[in-house]
Amino acid sequence: MKSFWNGLVERVKSLRSIGRITKRWLVNFISAIFAVIVVIVVFTAFFINKYYYDSLERQLEKEAGYVSDYLYDVQTMDLRTAGIEYLESAQNVDLYELQIIDASGKIILSSTGFEYDDAVAMPDYELAKVAENGIAKWKGKNTGGEKILCFSKLLERNEVPDGEAVRLLVSLEPVNRRIFLLVALISVIGFFMLFFVLISGTYFINSIVNPVRQIGTIADKIAKGDFTVMLKKDYDDEIGDLCDIINNMSNELAASEKMKNEFISSVSHELRTPLTAIKGWGETIMACGTEDTETFQRGMKVIISESERLSGLVEDLLDFSHMQTGRMSMNFDRLDILAELGEAVYLFTERANQEKKHLVYSEPDNMSYVLGDANRLKQVFVNIIDNAVKYTDEDGTIMVTATEQDGYAIISVSDTGCGISEADLSKVKERFYKANTTRRGFGIGLAVADEIVSMHSGELNILSKEGIGTTVTIKLPVIPVRQDTASIDISAIISEKERIQSDEQEN
Repeated sequence: MKSFWNGLVERVKSLRSIGRITKRWLVNFISAIFAVIVVIVVFTAFFINKYYYDSLERQLEKEAGYVSDYLYDVQTMDLRTAGIEYLESAQNVDLYELQIIDASGKIILSSTGFEYDDAVAMPDYELAKVAENGIAKWKGKNTGGEKILCFSKLLERNEVPDGEAVRLLVSLEPVNRRIFLLVALISVIGFFMLFFVLISGTYFINSIVNPVRQIGTIADKIAKGDFTVMLKKDYDDEIGDLCDIINNMSNELAASEKMKNEFISSVSHELRTPLTAIKGWGETIMACGTEDTETFQRGMKVIISESERLSGLVEDLLDFSHMQTGRMSMNFDRLDILAELGEAVYLFTERANQEKKHLVYSEPDNMSYVLGDANRLKQVFVNIIDNAVKYTDEDGTIMVTATEQDGYAIISVSDTGCGISEADLSKVKERFYKANTTRRGFGIGLAVADEIVSMHSGELNILSKEGIGTTVTIKLPVIPVRQDTASIDISAIISEKERIQSDEQEN
C-alpha cells in the first residue's frame, strides 16, 4: 500500500513537466469531467434534500392524521384530557413534539411538557386556518435558533372548525446532518473519480505523448540526413503503425539517397567520357594540323559522334526534368507507327553489326494509324532498342517485331542479354534505378519511356529472366476507323488527347 501511494505521489510530481498535448488534455478533458462531477453532486444533493424533506413532511402529515382521528373519536372528552390520553398510548412521540391548540389559538398541551405563552409565533397554524383543507406547513427557526419543520392540521371535532388544531414540530438538524454527510460522501467519491481519471488519463496520454515525442526526435534526425535511426515499435496500434511508416520512410529515403548519389556519379561519368574524347581529339587535331587528313577526319568523326552522344544525354536529362515537373508536352497527330519504328531500328543496325550482334526486325505489311507524338514515340523506341543492344553480349540477338491485335499496336523488343533479376524487375522503371551498374546510362531512360507511353494511353511491360534475356512490350491504341465512311475523325481525337494531357499537367 505504501509503494502504491509513493508511486502515486511521484506520478503527481511528474505532472509538473507535462507537455503541450497533456496540458490541453488537462484543461479540456479534466475540466469537462470536473464540470460533470460538480453537476452530478449538485443534482444529487438537491434530490437527497428533497427526498428527506418530503419524507419528513409526509410522516408529519400521517402522524397529524392519526392524532386528528383519535381526537375526533373522543370529541365528547375535554380536548386537553383527550390529548393527554393520546400521548400516553402513542409511540415514537420522542421523535417530534406534539402540540394541541384550542379554539383561541393557545397551546394547551405539549408532548415536551413545556408551557407556552401567547407570544409564540405559529405561521403554519395561521396558514392552516385560512387554507381550504385546514392543513399548512412551515420551515424556519425557533426562538433558540434551531431549524424546525412545523405541520398544523385543524381539528374537525365540531361541524364547523373553530380553530382547534394539532401541531407537530420536528428539528431539521439531524436531517440536515444526514444530508450533509451523504453529499460529502458523494463529493469525496466524485473527487476520487476525478483523481483516478487524472492519474489513469496521464498514464494513457503519456503512452501517446512519449512515443510521439520519440517519433519527432527520430523524424528530426531523418530530416537532417541520418537514415540509420530506427523507431522501436512498442505498441501494436496506430502508434506502432506510425513507427512502421516512419521506419519505411527512412528506408525509402536511404534508398533514394543512394540512388541519387549513384545518379550523380553516373551523370558525371557519362558526361566526362564524351567530353574527354572531344577534348583529346581536339588537342590531337590541333597538334597534327589539317595536313594529316586521315587523323583530321578520324578525329572530327569522333568529335561529332561524341557531341551527338552528349547532346542525347542532355536531352534525356531535360526530358526527365520535364517529366518530374509535369511540363512534358506532346504534339499529337496521326502517324504511321511502322515508319517511326523502322527509323529507330535503322539507327542501330550499323552499331549492332560493329558490335557483332544480330538485330532482326519483323513488321506486317500494313498497320492502323496511331494518334501520338512522332518524336516522343521514336524516342521510346530508340531508348528500348538501345538498352537491348547495350545489354546483349557479342553474337547475341535483338528481335524487334510489330503486330496489331484487338485495337492495339503491339511493339515487342526482345534480346538474349544478361536479363534482369526478379528483385530488380519491379524497380527498373523507377527513376535513377540501374539493375546493372556496370553498363553506361543514367537509369532514367525507362522511367521517361514509361511516362511517354502512359501519356499515349498505352502500356509498357517488361518480362525478363536472369541469364536468358529481356522482352519489352509496348501497347498503343490505334485510331478507330468509322465503318460507314472508312475515315477518321482525327480532330476530335486530338482535342480529347490534348484535354487529357492538360488535365494531367494541372493535377
